[in-house]
Amino acid sequence: MSSTDSTPLRQTPLYDLHRSRGARMVGFAGYDMPVQYPSGIIAEHLHTREKAGLFDVSHMGQVRLHGANSAGALEALVPGDIAALAPMRMRYTLLLNGAGGIRDDLMVTRLADEAGGGLMLVVNAGTKEADLAHLQAALDKSVRIEPLFDRALLALQGPRAAAVLARVAPEVERMPFMSAAEVAIHHKPCFVTRSGYTGEDGFEISCEPGDAADIAERLLGEAEVAPIGLGARDSLRLEAGLCLYGHDIDEATNPIEAGLVWTIGKRRREEGSFPGADAILSALRDGPRRKRVGIRPDGRAPAREGTALVDEAGKAIGTITSGGFGPSVVSESGKGGPIAMGYVDAAQAAEGTRLSAVVRDVPRPARIAKLPFVATRYYRG
Repeated sequence: MSSTDSTPLRQTPLYDLHRSRGARMVGFAGYDMPVQYPSGIIAEHLHTREKAGLFDVSHMGQVRLHGANSAGALEALVPGDIAALAPMRMRYTLLLNGAGGIRDDLMVTRLADEAGGGLMLVVNAGTKEADLAHLQAALDKSVRIEPLFDRALLALQGPRAAAVLARVAPEVERMPFMSAAEVAIHHKPCFVTRSGYTGEDGFEISCEPGDAADIAERLLGEAEVAPIGLGARDSLRLEAGLCLYGHDIDEATNPIEAGLVWTIGKRRREEGSFPGADAILSALRDGPRRKRVGIRPDGRAPAREGTALVDEAGKAIGTITSGGFGPSVVSESGKGGPIAMGYVDAAQAAEGTRLSAVVRDVPRPARIAKLPFVATRYYRG
């Protein structure tokens, strides 16, 4: 995910802010990004769970689709019911390949300012150039595609996020989960969605690059808010059981085995009018050969991505795709413990099934666990 030596890392509009606050920077998806601040990943993680954390996610790709046919055109590439979206409501969906594999996962918001509905998309940082090329090649030519890759994106996440943001934009406090609004934050025009990637209530704030630092500094001036890096972003999403593209889902993974059946709208299932529909609907009908599951290793040692999983007889049954330490999970020794996600043979996927993670050639006991590891706290109104 990092840049090659011959390719200079790009900087987000908040690069100077990160450096001024002592962030440790790393290359990620071609950008110089903060992995942690001086307080450390665990402290940042727990702060987000208890109060509010501010993340720089400007490396993500924002794309606007213009035209009354945008929703119908996008449905030719994804399994979600985009046409049913009301203005300023949003949906998580998947770009699929012809075999039903996942090219990318993305957020789609239907806009209110174009008759019939334009759309705003947010795609992953590492795939945004490929996604843009795919959209340009595959979307109906009646849709105008406007990449907004220079636009800033901030995520304010945690149980105090709404109270903090409502001090400067009162209208956000009662926004439903998975909705959008155009608001002014410190007199700066912003496109705000009530969404995020931590399992907590929160918002993503899209703004002009020149406004990002001022908005971020003002939010960080609130007592409940701390800057949070990519390290805690990863542990927060893992506790919430959320997939990371290129790790837990990819072009060799279909939505059924990934546990993303809910992304396929009822009408879309009936019509079967999305890429890879035959393979996906077959897996839905007959069951997948493997399933994404939560995994709780015994003890305190984490099992990382790529770790082989074996059954009690030593037979290979799967692989870990994301693994690390969950600071908020409840464990036998108190709070915090190793957690992981991965794929196992469908016959071995029942909650409580005993297995082993092979770490440094040593099988270490573990069990299949329910996802998410920590209860999500999205705002339901």
